[in-house]
Amino acid sequence: MKRLKHEQPAGACGFALIEVLVSLLIFMFGVLGTVGLLSSTTRIETESKFRTDAADLANDAISMLWTTALTDLAAYDGAACSQQIRCKEWQNRISTLLPQGSGALSVTGTTGDVTVTIQWTLPGRQTHRYVTATTVAKKEGS
Repeated sequence: MKRLKHEQPAGACGFALIEVLVSLLIFMFGVLGTVGLLSSTTRIETESKFRTDAADLANDAISMLWTTALTDLAAYDGAACSQQIRCKEWQNRISTLLPQGSGALSVTGTTGDVTVTIQWTLPGRQTHRYVTATTVAKKEGS
C-alpha cells in the first residue's frame, strides 16, 4: 500500500503560525483594554470617594455651627475658625481624610449666612473644590 503525501500549496507554509500570532495580538488588545478600563474605574471611584468625604465634612461643619451658641457665629469666620477648638478639629479631619485638603468657613454673623469651602488636590491632578452654603439662624419668635 502506498501512502499519499499531503502536499501544501506553495505559500501556505506558516499560515497556522500567522493565525496564532494574529489571535494573540487580538487577545492582547482585549487585555490592554480591560486593564485601561479597570484603571479608569479605580480613578473615578477614588475621586468619587473624596467628593463624598468632602460633602460629609461640609455637613459636619454646618452641624457644628448649628450646635454653637448662635450669637458666636462670627467667631468661626475665616482665619478665626482655627482659634476655635471644634473648628480646628474639623480642619484637621479634612487634612487627614483628603489629600492636601483644607477647609474654610465664611460666616456672616448678622444674617447667619454660612459658606463652607473644602478643597483638595489629588497627586498629579487639578485641585477640586466643594462649596456649600446655608443659613444658620434662630427660629422666629424664639
